[in-house]
Amino acid sequence: MRQDPIKILPYDVSWPDAFEQQRARVEPALLPWLTGPVEHIGSTAVPGLAAKPIIDMLARIDSYDAGGIEQTLAALGWVHAPEPGDAEKRKWSFCYPDEARRTHHLHIYENSADVWPRLLAFRDHLRTHQADAAAYAELKQSLAAEDSHDRPRYRAGKAPFIESLS
Repeated sequence: MRQDPIKILPYDVSWPDAFEQQRARVEPALLPWLTGPVEHIGSTAVPGLAAKPIIDMLARIDSYDAGGIEQTLAALGWVHAPEPGDAEKRKWSFCYPDEARRTHHLHIYENSADVWPRLLAFRDHLRTHQADAAAYAELKQSLAAEDSHDRPRYRAGKAPFIESLS
């Protein structure tokens, strides 16, 4: 069960290094399944953007039905943490170091899923459009201030903004 509240912090220059440390562990382990590089996504991947201090990572695989991924990541200390809708999105969700107080999320999508290209497009848009990044930060801070423990409401509140730009 999640114990960490939704807390939006100013951008931290250590976030890219935190991504790289785990990418360097995860990518070689997942190499038999990967169809591309492990990517840094989400707000921590956008320089200057305020964010929850949880590093989001994206990996792509040929088949959602691939066996052995959960065991491979567990050997590295990653925990399978299914999210609502994962099966429909052809996605696996993992966290590190544990489910209650995670520092990293790893989202593994089937390559044919339509979600992952939008995640990359949204990240890339925010990296090049400061006004949109600032508006997104303001929205996230407002949603977190309303209720720092209601993650479904927080995600639902961000969705229209994300969809409008990706």
